Amino acid sequence: MAAVQTISERREAGKLARERSPRSQNATIGNVDRDPVQLLRENSAGRVDALVPLRYGRMSVSPFTFYRGSAILQAHDLSGTTSSGITFPVCGDAHLMNFGGFATPERQLIFDLNDFDEVAMGPWEWDVKRLAASFAIAGQHMGIDRGSIDDIVATAMQEYQDRTHQYAECSALELWHEIVTFERMIDAAATSEGRQLIRRTMEKAAGRTHESMLGKMATESAGRWTIQDAPPALFHPGGPNSLLGKEQKKWSDTDEWKGKLAAAFDSYLLTIAPERRQLIAQFDLQDTAFKVVGVGSVGTFCLVMLFIDSHGKPLFLQVKEACQSVVARYFEAGNAAHEGERVVNGQRLLQAASDSFLGWTTGPAGRYFYFRQLRDMKISAEVERMSSTILEGYARICGWALARAHAKAGGKAVEIAAYLGNGGRFAEALTKYAFAYATQNQKDYDIFMRACRSGKLEARSDEDMAADFRV
Repeated sequence: MAAVQTISERREAGKLARERSPRSQNATIGNVDRDPVQLLRENSAGRVDALVPLRYGRMSVSPFTFYRGSAILQAHDLSGTTSSGITFPVCGDAHLMNFGGFATPERQLIFDLNDFDEVAMGPWEWDVKRLAASFAIAGQHMGIDRGSIDDIVATAMQEYQDRTHQYAECSALELWHEIVTFERMIDAAATSEGRQLIRRTMEKAAGRTHESMLGKMATESAGRWTIQDAPPALFHPGGPNSLLGKEQKKWSDTDEWKGKLAAAFDSYLLTIAPERRQLIAQFDLQDTAFKVVGVGSVGTFCLVMLFIDSHGKPLFLQVKEACQSVVARYFEAGNAAHEGERVVNGQRLLQAASDSFLGWTTGPAGRYFYFRQLRDMKISAEVERMSSTILEGYARICGWALARAHAKAGGKAVEIAAYLGNGGRFAEALTKYAFAYATQNQKDYDIFMRACRSGKLEARSDEDMAADFRV
């Protein structure tokens, strides 16, 4: 077992990292000499063919939705920048919509990162830069003036820096137990408007439960619950509304395929704690459906499993495909042996508290998957309805949550704090980066939209695809 470095040695290592990557160089956007359409096509390989146009359709709504679905572009670009050399498992897609509220196993509502599809060993700066750029792009999409966007980005970056300095003073166990609760968020809110919004969000989250979802997603007949098709977003893989194409026949072939699915589920059960296996054993599987989620994940395999216990109460589990991380593609850190395990381990490291049912398995066709609850008081910010003042408050909370995640996952808060220093140099560089990358994102979006209009890429909206199923 390696000897633990002293605090002074760790601070010195952080300061020396400035020689490798001066803080001012964080304003550089990197290697943008690439074809965004080609990279997006490569990123769509292996997805459900009929759903790729829906992915592009959701990305086409605005430069902001395009940014959310094109993490591969920014990872490519960041690979052309210098970094401090301080690495650990990073989120890989830490834009502002990948933070949110959810319940801990102890039923406490907390705020944290909530998407880990791209988690991988990488430079911590990549997460911070993805967050910074997302606020600049979202602010421009919302019509916020440049000066206010500047303040919003700087606030997120300064909060990340300040909290990292605080966490540098914490012990390892203190960091492991640190949680950003909604009550703490209320105490930290700068305005009464912000405090009221947080309280309303808590009330809304309390109603987002498995039971509230059951009547909306499924119907009961003769004591059995069936998930209702709502294509293209929700459909049975082997049913008449399926969009799986040649994969559909595998799902409609009964016993052999069901046996393989059962084996995959049994394998998943071995990755969760014994008491959770005992809990799941009290539920009966009623139905399974394919669910399209998010922007960047559209076209990957994602299933919803509906379980019911003897009291008629539901449990919804989401089974989501895990593909190679875009961070792993562009940062030399070795490939994961199992992509689902990569997501689960990264989530457990970065989150303050993780889903009770978080686990992984390999599917019948050799695809990698991870499991989690579909909804458990989970809630996301309605960013486009925020004023610039509220968005700045939200930026502060995201900066706080990201600093906490990095401090826990990497155990490198001392080194990062020493690298950042106490001045405003890093925040200034990241603000410049955010605006520069927003400009690059707009260029990429324009190229993408031209490809869609010319037919080089096919883009279809949810509404267009839903119309295909209406009689």
